[in-house]
Amino acid sequence: MKKRNIIALLITILLCTTKAWSYTLVIDAGHGGKDTGALGFFSKEKDINLAIALAFGKLVEQNFPDVKVVYTRKKDTFIELNERANIANRNKADLFVSIHTNSTAAGRKGTQVHGTETYTLGMHRAADNLAVAKRENSVITLEANYEEKYEGFDPRSSESYIIFELMQDVYMQQSVKFAGLVQQQFASHAGRVNKGVYQAGFLVLRNTSMPSALIELGYINNRSEEQFLNSQDGIAKMSRSIYNAFKTYKENKK
Repeated sequence: MKKRNIIALLITILLCTTKAWSYTLVIDAGHGGKDTGALGFFSKEKDINLAIALAFGKLVEQNFPDVKVVYTRKKDTFIELNERANIANRNKADLFVSIHTNSTAAGRKGTQVHGTETYTLGMHRAADNLAVAKRENSVITLEANYEEKYEGFDPRSSESYIIFELMQDVYMQQSVKFAGLVQQQFASHAGRVNKGVYQAGFLVLRNTSMPSALIELGYINNRSEEQFLNSQDGIAKMSRSIYNAFKTYKENKK
């Protein structure tokens, strides 16, 4: 075969195998590596987050060939908060979904509190919302030079969150729409208690330049919810719920 024909064949193969992505979804499994996240009676938040993030991503990959799925992590590794946002920005994501598992101040002493919540970036006057943001943001203290990297932001100080009151989120409407769909699916498909959509000052959402949401799957220090979130049935139902929300959001996005 002539060299010219070989080159033409290689180009044809490349064009046929190259996927024409029209949409990019970044899935962020919260915590990882040295950052375990919240602790339950027998499991760690980082593992629940990863299992459901991977299952959600797989559903999208199987059903939406036009969607490029990017994971901030696919194994038990530590990824800094600002790098999670950077991954989404570098890939010019159309949607950023950060998956977490909640806990109360009682920790391993247990709680009767249960249900799912989904957050978008924004106002967080409610004390409970601020508490959740403080807990999730505290991971930056595991990073080297975090004071300089995050420009003096102290995740434990309420004063540091004032800046979020002044930020204008141009993607708020779309973020809230997606968050609402997630909560509806958790209730209708997975049979979870819908605790609603809230706004809070999450650092992982602050630097993303696209619609974004942070999902709290349930309470790891509630024995019943911990059992459910670690079960195959729970992983399947929760990941399918997020997928259903994504499907509706994408197909109806104007």
